[in-house]
Amino acid sequence: MILCAGEALIDMIPNEGGAYVPHVGGAVLNTAVALGRLGEDVGLITGLSSDPFGTMIADHMTASHVSTDHAVRSDRNTTLAFVHLDQGNATYTFYDADTATRNIQPSDIAAVPAGTKAVFFGGISLCNPPVADSLLDLALSQPADRLVMADPNIRPGFVSDQDGYRTRLTKLIGRADIVKLSDDDIGWLIPDGDLATKAQAILDMGTKMLLLTEGGDGATAYLANGTRVRVAAEKAQVVDTVGAGDTFNAGCLAALQRAGALSPAAIETLDESTITDMLTLAARAAAVTVSRAGANPPWANELE
Repeated sequence: MILCAGEALIDMIPNEGGAYVPHVGGAVLNTAVALGRLGEDVGLITGLSSDPFGTMIADHMTASHVSTDHAVRSDRNTTLAFVHLDQGNATYTFYDADTATRNIQPSDIAAVPAGTKAVFFGGISLCNPPVADSLLDLALSQPADRLVMADPNIRPGFVSDQDGYRTRLTKLIGRADIVKLSDDDIGWLIPDGDLATKAQAILDMGTKMLLLTEGGDGATAYLANGTRVRVAAEKAQVVDTVGAGDTFNAGCLAALQRAGALSPAAIETLDESTITDMLTLAARAAAVTVSRAGANPPWANELE
């Protein structure tokens, strides 16, 4: 099994008339849904409210073959994210205080099952305590032979304590075997230097592989052993970018699982062919997501 740990929320997305319509979303939930649709055994550690939006989220997870067994149930409200679209590019306003995910404590999270191969962390759940500290504790507690992947999906305007957030991310990157960052993310973390210099700075923090995405300019994998592989972006008619990076994450994890390489030891010695296949599947899956409204990742048969 692959476990994803982080937020499940409701994206309020404007329709053609400008009215906001609820859609199930959240960066980490989107990654879990994309994994489920690609045929992987996946569960989600998240806060799941008893409110109607929580029911929407649970139903969406089940429909996409994502296990709800690891959710932390509560009566707190569901996080809402109002999406603002500008020529297909999305920015967000979050309503997250005192919500089902935001208030997860370390004691709320059950032990990760022994058969779990990988745990994925990311999204706004890494921004602010208490859930941010709870997830960092969970990441740092994973055994050395279990793969950890992280995609901070940085939202600077949502962070209450910038220094604390940077410290948290540095610790997470140091434990993660794979880190995915967009060009905007890495620019926030490492302000100076070209992309190659910034990528090396991330590798120097301790991760084994950095996946750097540059939107329509493609994606590059940088390995600590010096290997570098770049793949062009797939052609797509962009409707919006909601969920694109999350789908990319799922494509990478699914490809590594299929290649028998979903382990820390395997990441250190990946060959260029396996890396190319991984990036290609991830790019193809993300291209489908951007071609339709909202976070709507493809099913496996759509990529055949």
